[in-house]
Amino acid sequence: MTQEEKFHSYSMSLVTQGEHKFYTLTVPSEILAKTCFISSREDDPKEGFQRLLDEKRAQQIADYIDNGLGTIPTAIILSAQPDAQLELTGKGKTLKFKEHPKAFLILDGQHRVYGFNLAKSSVRIPVVIYNNLSRRDESRIFIDINTKQKPVPNELLFDIKNLAEYENDSETFLREIFDLFHENPNSILLGLTSSAEKSRTKLSRVTFNSAVVLITKYFGDKEPGEVYDICNNYLIAVYSGLRKLGIERHITNSIVFKATISVFPHIAQRTKDKYSNYLSESFSEILAPLFIKLKPTKITKPGSSYKDLSTYLLDCLKTDFTL
Repeated sequence: MTQEEKFHSYSMSLVTQGEHKFYTLTVPSEILAKTCFISSREDDPKEGFQRLLDEKRAQQIADYIDNGLGTIPTAIILSAQPDAQLELTGKGKTLKFKEHPKAFLILDGQHRVYGFNLAKSSVRIPVVIYNNLSRRDESRIFIDINTKQKPVPNELLFDIKNLAEYENDSETFLREIFDLFHENPNSILLGLTSSAEKSRTKLSRVTFNSAVVLITKYFGDKEPGEVYDICNNYLIAVYSGLRKLGIERHITNSIVFKATISVFPHIAQRTKDKYSNYLSESFSEILAPLFIKLKPTKITKPGSSYKDLSTYLLDCLKTDFTL
C-alpha cells in the first residue's frame, strides 16, 4: 500500500443530537495535522493555514504541547470530506479513514490543528467528526459554533491567573496594586472597581492594568503598597477636581482613566520638585490650573483616543509665564 493510500482506524462512539449524528474519538495530533484543512476554497491546505491563521498563536499552542505539561481537552470539530473515504468497521465500533490532506474540513479548532502541525510532540486529541454534511450544514454549524459560544471575559482570566500560577512578574505587580484599590477602605476607587467582570460604571481589571502599565517603570523598585499610596493620593486630587465640576463619575471611563494615568509622570515630577512629597494636597496644588481650564465636555465626551485627551490635559496644566 502506498503512502497516498494509507488508512487509519480508531474506536469511536456514535452520538445523536437533534437532526445530526456525529462520531466522537481520539486521534493523534500529527494525523490531524496531515488530514485537516480550513477552507473548501483553498487549493493548498498547508498554505491555507498560513494565509488565514495567526502563526504566533499556533506556535504558542505548539510550545504548550511540547513542554509536556499542558492539556487541551476541547474537541476539534470536523466534517468528513469525500477524500476521507470514511467507513465503519469492527462491527460498527471503529471509524476508518484515508490519510489525505483534504480528508476533513475543520469547523472548530483551526489554530489548535495548526499548532499540532508545528509541534514536535504527539498527543491524542478528542475529535468530533460529522459525516455527509452539505455545504449549507457545514456553514451553519461553523456559524453556530463561532457565534453561540461565549468566550471567558479577559477580566475573569486576569482575576484567576494568580490561582493558576500563570502570572508573570508584571501581572503580579499590577494585580496587587489593583487589589489594594479594590479592597482598601482608604482607596478613592473603593466601590468603583470590578475585579472579575466588565462593567460600564466601574473600572475593570483589564482597563486598570492597561492604564497603570504605562507608568510602572517610573516607580523603580517600589513595592505595590508604595505605588498604591502615591497613585491613590494622585487620584484623590484628580477626583476632587472632577467633583468640583460635577463630573467625578466619569473617572471610571476607560479613556478618561487611561489619560489621567498617562499624564501622572509629568504631574508627579512637578509635585516632587515643588513640595518634595506625594501628598494629595500637593497633587491638588499642581493640578489646580488644569481644573480651572478644563472643559467638562472633554471628560463627559472624551472621544476614542486617550492620547488626544492626555495632550489636552497637559495643555491645561500650562500657565502663563511672567518675570
